[in-house]
Amino acid sequence: MDELVALCKRRGFIFQSNEIYGGLQGSYDYGPLGVELKNNIKSAWWSSMVYENDNIEGLDASILTNPLVLKHSGHESTFSDPMVDCKKCQARWRADQLPDNKCLSCGSTDLTEPRPFNLMFKTNVGPVESEDSFAYLRPETAQQIFTNFKNVVDSSAKSLPFGIAQIGKAFRNEITPRNFIFRVREFEQMELEYFVMPGEDEECHDSWVEKRLDWWEKQGLSRSKVKLYEVPDDELAHYSKRTVDLMYEFPHGLEELEGIANRTDFDLGSHTKNQKDLDLVAKVMENKSSNSKLAIQDLKTNKWVVPFVIEPSAGVDRGVLAILNEAYNIEALDGGKERTVLSLKPHLSPIKAAVIPLKKNNQEIVNLSSKIKNKLQKLNVGRILLENTGNIGKGYRRHDEIGTPVCITVDFESLEDASVTVRDRDTMKQERVAISDLENFLIRKIS
Repeated sequence: MDELVALCKRRGFIFQSNEIYGGLQGSYDYGPLGVELKNNIKSAWWSSMVYENDNIEGLDASILTNPLVLKHSGHESTFSDPMVDCKKCQARWRADQLPDNKCLSCGSTDLTEPRPFNLMFKTNVGPVESEDSFAYLRPETAQQIFTNFKNVVDSSAKSLPFGIAQIGKAFRNEITPRNFIFRVREFEQMELEYFVMPGEDEECHDSWVEKRLDWWEKQGLSRSKVKLYEVPDDELAHYSKRTVDLMYEFPHGLEELEGIANRTDFDLGSHTKNQKDLDLVAKVMENKSSNSKLAIQDLKTNKWVVPFVIEPSAGVDRGVLAILNEAYNIEALDGGKERTVLSLKPHLSPIKAAVIPLKKNNQEIVNLSSKIKNKLQKLNVGRILLENTGNIGKGYRRHDEIGTPVCITVDFESLEDASVTVRDRDTMKQERVAISDLENFLIRKIS
């Protein structure tokens, strides 16, 4: 973990938030390369969910949440962690994370009794601060999907099964943020709510577990490092019938990367008045007198049903950490030397290609390099970088370390025969490629 943290700061992936003022615990900022990697992960998820599935629609809902939403969803009463204080050093901890019931700071066992601590952030809304003028920062992206269920159904004419996908910020007032970006107070989620007919939920749940395993493998995670954890009944969230967690071997240990939950009809039912009375739901829906009856018509029977929901939910930040950890490697080279390389999947790499002039002060080479860079950038495959440092060896090492799939060197020969040297990150092999062929070459390389 220390090596990853050092790499992230040195190369501009991730910084401690507000560092010049001592930092803010549980908050991190994504730097020039980190924001590219993060966006590429989100783009890969969005493409696999929305673009590759005709029955899944996207949503981007508000962060501020009406307290009634989180009251009826059960979050106000259940969204808490057990908290204890050390009477000796006054440190504060989550009770379920203390081995042998000992303070992690001083080792004392003189702790207070565990007490529930609500994880949700409150904020004032409007010019006058009062008990009635507040909202929550959403603790998950799911509830805004459920409250928009009818809006999406009515505007897109969906029938079961179908899904609503969302990527966005969520906020949890963690008692003890830890392990770099693994557990933080402000984070992003990639969540899908997939609505199915009651009775078809269990088969659908199993299917999504396999789909998510396959997707993470395509992002570069080894299947051998991802374990399935069947969450015991006594550990299930209040809304869950069954949850399977994808557990990854992070630098600090085996922890949850993504959860796939069967939420049954809990959420839509909770936001639907008299949800148990389906006859009333049907009557209200037919009369169009209320938009709070979150049901859908079964086209086969013409009856109104409250669907069951399968929810694959992944943390973007945990995904970044897992992918960096998997790609990070130190390789031995000839002569006792070594290099650090991030073997990222090309579609995730922050920089897709670096164009490097052999001589930084030779204007002809620099101009040609700039033209090549601009030409490749128009492919719209990601960021292409002009690396005019004048040191080819250091340029190669830097781009190995940040995961750039190919480096393109423009030299004196390029001025004569319109070809360049292309170096592969993983094999370090070099080949001459005609400038006219570079576009097709790069597309093949990073696809």
